[in-house]
Amino acid sequence: MSTPAANPPRASRPPRTELAPGLEIPRLVTGLWQVADQERGGTLLDPVAASADMAAYAAAGFDAFDMADHYGSAEVITGHLLASPAGRGVRAFTKWCPVPGPMTRDVVREGVQRSLERMRVDRLDLLQFHWWTFEHPGWIDAMTELARLRDEGLIAHLGLTNFDTDHLRVLLAEGLPIASNQVCCSLLDRRATEDMAALCIERGVRLLAYGTLGGGFLSERWLGVPEPVEVGDWSKMKYRRFIDAVGGWEALQGVLRAAHDVAQRHGVSIANVATRWVLDQPAVAAVIVGARLGEREHRADNGRAFAFAFDDEDRSRLVEAFGRTRRIPGDCGDEYRRPPFLTASGDLSHHLESLPPVWPREPVPGRTERWRVSSGSVWEPLAGYSRAVRAGGRITVSGTTATHGSGRLIGRGDAAAQATYILDKIAASLRALGGDLEDVVRTRVFLTDIADWEAVCRVHGHVFGDIRPANTLVQVAGLVGEGYKVEIEADAELD
Repeated sequence: MSTPAANPPRASRPPRTELAPGLEIPRLVTGLWQVADQERGGTLLDPVAASADMAAYAAAGFDAFDMADHYGSAEVITGHLLASPAGRGVRAFTKWCPVPGPMTRDVVREGVQRSLERMRVDRLDLLQFHWWTFEHPGWIDAMTELARLRDEGLIAHLGLTNFDTDHLRVLLAEGLPIASNQVCCSLLDRRATEDMAALCIERGVRLLAYGTLGGGFLSERWLGVPEPVEVGDWSKMKYRRFIDAVGGWEALQGVLRAAHDVAQRHGVSIANVATRWVLDQPAVAAVIVGARLGEREHRADNGRAFAFAFDDEDRSRLVEAFGRTRRIPGDCGDEYRRPPFLTASGDLSHHLESLPPVWPREPVPGRTERWRVSSGSVWEPLAGYSRAVRAGGRITVSGTTATHGSGRLIGRGDAAAQATYILDKIAASLRALGGDLEDVVRTRVFLTDIADWEAVCRVHGHVFGDIRPANTLVQVAGLVGEGYKVEIEADAELD
């Protein structure tokens, strides 16, 4: 084991960074997710007392707070702070997490107005958008309307939360002003350092990293102790599932031992090491560390994360421990949309299945055991075809392009963005007829420019990497409509 540092570093105020033009924040943001956990028994926190606790964070330099419309009374508490003298200069980020459905101008404005009223402000510093299922195309409409509200001055900056790389690329291809994406990133979950980081660095999007301390499991408290039978709060319930996904309790212990060795060398805590590692990732603007208002605070220890730096030996020790863990499956945010559901409530399949299909199915006149789905395109009745047809246990999906609503092309000029949107439409078509992507046995991909093959194949692989249907990819002379680069069709067989 390395020799401990003789003089532990003093805590320091967090350095600051520009998240977006005019939005300067500390590199450690205080998260208010646990307000919902504190209030789950039905008793709300005293907003005056809780806002005073927040003021103490702000006075210590931790003057940016992250919350959401469903984090208990977090927005209300923050409103008390912002309306007081102690709230001067405080930055408050919130999230809008609507149920998928038609995202009209009125629906989007109502969601934003609710947060404005709770937080007692005329403009939101950062509004972050979460969408449950990309099969429903309403997320494009919602972000378009949010951009209009930004132009009106009700929102200073737009961000995302738990978007994966492919769908972030779609919004960027649409020219929407995305400042940030909030995703999980830690010593246990390193997905955000891969394709997500590369795209963000390329396009100037900053990451806000949560889960940095693994719900508290990345601390001395859990080093060398037996695995707990039960854990009490939502945060630990969630990140215990992450621990299971990376290899279980022994995998966690390997990471903790490595972090402890590094911490000993610098006279800091394991939590400091975990925080410092995430802060050192080039795409990360800030980490979000949760607070339990009125119960406990770790401001002094959090500040020590900025008082030391890793050397090559530190990084090598951590990489060695990473090699004995498994990678969290999928891309950023997948834990909310596909198994394994690494969330506080566990399995979200029932929740997602309860969402209505994007398009209704209808019987084919005069035929039994045959159903069809129409997407509302003007071309379907004109040309006499359906988006998809089910005959018995077989579903056939027509050639699909990245056409949104009544005719808008999504991802103009970006084949990968178009392919992402197309595969979402195919998934929605299958679901309307009782199928799923896992039922797909064949896909055919048509490109106008064969040079796009790798970008499109990578998107196809993100969706079908485990399913691996038969596939054909060809170049064609052209597709219907200017700017269309990709068309995909699919066949599925239900067991």
